[in-house]
Parts: sequence; structure tokens; C-alpha cells
Amino acid sequence: MLRPIVILLALTSLLSAAGRPAFAHVFLEQEQAPANSDYKAVFHVPHGCDGSPTIRIQVRMPPGTSSVKPEPKPGWQLEVVNAKLVPPLDDGHAGKSGEVVEEVSWSGGSLLDTRSDEFVIVMRLPDRPGATLYFPVVQQCAQGVHRWIEIPEAGKPADDYREPAPALRLAPAR
Repeated sequence: MLRPIVILLALTSLLSAAGRPAFAHVFLEQEQAPANSDYKAVFHVPHGCDGSPTIRIQVRMPPGTSSVKPEPKPGWQLEVVNAKLVPPLDDGHAGKSGEVVEEVSWSGGSLLDTRSDEFVIVMRLPDRPGATLYFPVVQQCAQGVHRWIEIPEAGKPADDYREPAPALRLAPAR
């Protein structure tokens, strides 16, 4: 009787792992969120570059995100790059804004290749249910770089790419 339980547990483990992103990639903790909602993007960085520590993480914000607020990280310098909007954006949440955050980066720290960590950005998501937002990430190491910037072509899964960008699917608003 114990044997079927062991087999069932093994199959359950395999099936749940199949839906998760590959551990070798920078990925988002939550891969789906309601459109037109506040979202806490937690980027997991599971390794460095072939033994070299990560010294910079750079995230490009997808179009339509607003009210972007990155969380500071002890030991790292935070930099935000803004872009001018003409005409100004009215996201219905924070009012009109003539600028939008285009890029967020953390640098000056050191994340060993044998360690993982999280980098967090809070934002407002666009009202586009069914859309997928891609967050290109450049992971710079003391020696080497990973460019998690590949956006899949229509009909191709992210697993077909060597360095896919973290993706977020927008569900219908609640």
C-alpha cells in the first residue's frame, strides 16, 4: 500500500515542477496577476555567472506599467531612469504624470554564484487582460553577463530560448 503513495507523491512533484520556470533563469515569483491592479514584482536571481558573483541587476519596465516604486536593498545602490511622456499618462490611480519609470537597477552589491536573492519592484499594471508583459533583465557579474531579454515569438514557448525575459500574464481584473 505504501508504494502507490510514493508513486503519487513523485508524480505530483514532477507535475508541479513542470509549471515552474527553470531554476537557471531570473524569474518572477508570481507569473500572473490581475490587470489594472497593484503588483509586487519579486525577481528571483538564482545564481551568478559561471562562478562569478552578480554585481548589478538592471530591469527594463514594460510599457503601460505605472506608479513604479523599487524597494531599496541593503548593500546595493538603487538607480531609477525615467522617460518623458507626451502627453502625460493618467493611470486613474496616481493622477497625471509627465514621466514614467523606464528602468530600475541595483548595483554595488555582491551576490555569490552559490547564493540566490530577490529584487523587488512595486507597480500598477496596465488594464490589458490576456496580455503578457515582459521584463528584460540584465544580470552583470564580476566576470560575465546574462541578458535575460529574449521575448518569445508568437506560438513559441519561453523554454525554447536560452535567456528568456521574465514574463507576467495579466488576468481579468477582479
